[in-house]
Amino acid sequence: MMVVSYIGKYRSIYGTLAWGNNTMAIPDLTNYLIFARVVATGSISAGARELNMPKSTVSRRLTELEEEQGVRLLHRSTRGLKLTEIGQAFLVHCETLVAAAEAAQQVTQMVQETPRGEIHVSSPYAISQSMLVTLLPEFLALYPEVRINLMVTNRPVNLIDEGVDVALRVRPFIEDSSLIARPLADSPSTLFRSPNRGDVARIDKPLRHPLDLVHYPHLSLHYTSGRYRYDLTAQSGEKLTVSFRPRLITDDMIVLREAAIEGLGIVSLPNYLGEQAVQDRLLVPILPDWSLPVGIMHMVYPYRRGLLPAVRVFIDFLAERLPATAQRSLNTT
Repeated sequence: MMVVSYIGKYRSIYGTLAWGNNTMAIPDLTNYLIFARVVATGSISAGARELNMPKSTVSRRLTELEEEQGVRLLHRSTRGLKLTEIGQAFLVHCETLVAAAEAAQQVTQMVQETPRGEIHVSSPYAISQSMLVTLLPEFLALYPEVRINLMVTNRPVNLIDEGVDVALRVRPFIEDSSLIARPLADSPSTLFRSPNRGDVARIDKPLRHPLDLVHYPHLSLHYTSGRYRYDLTAQSGEKLTVSFRPRLITDDMIVLREAAIEGLGIVSLPNYLGEQAVQDRLLVPILPDWSLPVGIMHMVYPYRRGLLPAVRVFIDFLAERLPATAQRSLNTT
């Protein structure tokens, strides 16, 4: 029965609650529940078996209860148990406690079984605007009792301090921390330019080698270090770093993509974000023999056990759907 589980989890407590100069003893509710179960089964032995407790422990607990109350609640004999008059009145309230304990346990079990409630999610602009924009409506349709509070930011959030349940990130490596990090997909980036528009099109310089980039304007995400550069690796293994001064800096990759389409500068974008623009011939990849560092798209959450059902199904949903969504664009360029 549920009450058996409840008793097994309940920690006996003795102490006092204080209000001003008055104190009230805190009763050991476990003894109340044992008393009700023993009476319901008809004997100490039967009650001990149902509660999965030693008979001696049950007997000692009943004695403690009577001493605590200062009255005899049961007459014990070889023929069984018989409630005293005060014991009968006391039993009514103990049975109410049992019913309340079972009802409370049903509430927590229902919460644990049905995804509901609010999920706090953090995601970068690019992932939110290119992937979550279609995935979140699908998820919410599957789980109508779930609400999502989406924080869109490129800064690394502190999940514990800011109350975030799940964060999506793209980094060259997964941070070594106490968080649970679940890789979803590789996220390669490419250098793009407009083929025939704006300032880029008016520059009559070849783009065959990374050093040729110094002749062009550039667009970039904001970096707190203030160091703007491309770390490039050739197919031969040669590595080269090219520094630049951005013409436009923003935390919004969609703005960067649109500015690049208008020919305002060269930009590094995740392949999944440049896919449609390449297909529409609004952007073209450059320096195909050189590659940028490959980021890892992953989600992080504070702990693995004890997740609320809504958070658990959201993690499973993203683990299944985000890699497939990202993969469709990885081979575009």
